[in-house]
Amino acid sequence: MTQNTPSAAASREPPPAKPHTGLAELTVRVIILGLILSVVMAAANVYLGLKAGMTVSASIPAAVVAMLVFRLLARFGAVPGTILEANQVQTTASAGESLAAGIIFTMPALILIGAWQEFDVVMTAVIAFTGGLLGILFMIPMRRVFVVGNAELKYPEGVACAAVLEAGQDHDGEQAGKNEHDPLPVIVGGLIGIAFKFTASFLGLFKHTLEAAVASGSRLFYFGGDISPALVGVGFIVRLNVAALIFIGGAIAWLVGIPLLDASELLDNPLDGAWGLWATKIRYVGVGAMVMGGISSIVKVRSGLVAAVRELKTRFGKTDATGEDTDRDMRSGVIVGLLVLATVLVFGTYFTLTKSLAITGVTTLIMLAMSFFFTAVASYIVGLVGNTNSPVSGMTITAVLFTGALLLLFGFTGTSGMVATLGVAAIVCCAACTSGDVCNDLKTGQIVGAAPFRQQTMQVAGVAVAALVMAPILQVLHENTPGGIGGRELAAPQAQLFASLAKGFFGEGQLPWDFVGIGAAVGIAILVADFFLERQKASFRLYLMPIAVGMYLPFGLATPILIGGLIAHFVLKDAKDDADADRKSQPGVLFASGVIAGESLTGVLIAILAAAGVAGLHLEDLVGDTLVTALTAMAGLGAVVVFALIARGR
Repeated sequence: MTQNTPSAAASREPPPAKPHTGLAELTVRVIILGLILSVVMAAANVYLGLKAGMTVSASIPAAVVAMLVFRLLARFGAVPGTILEANQVQTTASAGESLAAGIIFTMPALILIGAWQEFDVVMTAVIAFTGGLLGILFMIPMRRVFVVGNAELKYPEGVACAAVLEAGQDHDGEQAGKNEHDPLPVIVGGLIGIAFKFTASFLGLFKHTLEAAVASGSRLFYFGGDISPALVGVGFIVRLNVAALIFIGGAIAWLVGIPLLDASELLDNPLDGAWGLWATKIRYVGVGAMVMGGISSIVKVRSGLVAAVRELKTRFGKTDATGEDTDRDMRSGVIVGLLVLATVLVFGTYFTLTKSLAITGVTTLIMLAMSFFFTAVASYIVGLVGNTNSPVSGMTITAVLFTGALLLLFGFTGTSGMVATLGVAAIVCCAACTSGDVCNDLKTGQIVGAAPFRQQTMQVAGVAVAALVMAPILQVLHENTPGGIGGRELAAPQAQLFASLAKGFFGEGQLPWDFVGIGAAVGIAILVADFFLERQKASFRLYLMPIAVGMYLPFGLATPILIGGLIAHFVLKDAKDDADADRKSQPGVLFASGVIAGESLTGVLIAILAAAGVAGLHLEDLVGDTLVTALTAMAGLGAVVVFALIARGR
């Protein structure tokens, strides 16, 4: 959820709604399965986000898993699952996934600045639940504006998920026995992800990264690549344009930026020296570019937002329990009651963090205003480019900069100012992530004929359950992953960024503003270049946010992401149109989703085992570094080949 670029399906008109009246929708098995998948998807995206700095939408894999489970239950005599049941499961599961992005981008920063020594379970749960709840509540009155009554917004991922659900049903709305969205790729991908992560992290027979750096004169030259099928999967899902832009950003930072700097004092250890130059200087070029990307995203959608706000003035308060099920939202009284609860929780949370009524009052007002604004921004952008491509990082950076500057004007300094700034950022980020997911799922529901108020109820439930597991997952990963959160394996780039910004604002750190300024200039140049590409209707675009993210990520992540994008390009190069491309990509998307979930969940499980005293075997000490390197290279090549074959449907 860190890029800002149209999906391949963005130009296609959504199909008309296909209401499946009289079918079961919100059942006990839906609630149980939806809540379980909410936790599973949240855990997987916590790991992926900390590792890669981005998360992927869980809607399509959750829909396929739901249909698979219902199909298995039917074989044992249960009533066959319906399209509306599968839609409700998918809605609940994706709520947990979206909340993970908001939390891992911000809350680890409190550890990195030293305000927390360990993740506060209650505080993290309250912040996660409150931010997610606000995203849902603020989105509800916008549903008719953004989801129902706006032909400009295509919701590519919502439409694609609806197509998956429809393809899995027979003419009566119950699950068909066979369909093109076979769940087998998800299962195979999951097993490969599990095997790869277990062999690398528990057995120690693979390296996580193959990298090297050499010195020439007073300059350092670096190249490397992570060996991760999950990152190849990320590249396949975002496709070649975005994957190439992330690689370009990484190349600007690592292959151009680092060699331009004098490294005379770092020549004794070139590899550590290259990492040091990137961490202390070069990645802040990405910060400046991200700021420009966030601002440009808001500017681009300003006309649509103004129209939406005007429409809200007449429609807000009309969400009630009257009318057809397929157009009913939560009752207004329930919305207001939950909004009051969220505000009280926010006020109590900020007072607990800052111990100051003045800071608490200011930050609560800022948070509510910014959450509402960025809910509208996120909802609009998701409608344009999809949930995976929403520039949440840029929006959160904007929130951090605005909040930090405002608190400085009020005279706040030190740890209390940093904590207040990060507290606002965390809730705003959760609200933006969740609201984008909400409107995406509501579009899917509109197409298949689901009841919005039931979807909204399950979204609240999914957020509530996922919020409870955030802190335990973060803590176990922090304590039981080499280097912890912020280390090379779990770089947590956004959290490190927000920690650095908070320290720079409140006098406990010094940001390299010269490099931030260079990044802003680079960002403006990229925006200008993309403007001309847009005017020429070029098929390849220079969207700023993916390039900025690439600058700020370790370069090793960009390499497998580019490989995944190339696989997607060759799989889809003969597609006749967007609909054909979506159809051809489905086996690969499902396989990629399985790999991501398998590798991520195994990473969490290994950390849990380590916390329980079950340490890895570290066989690399027995077989030697040379053999491990060879095994790593062969495994990486094998994973790419298998990925390419399955993505092509072979």
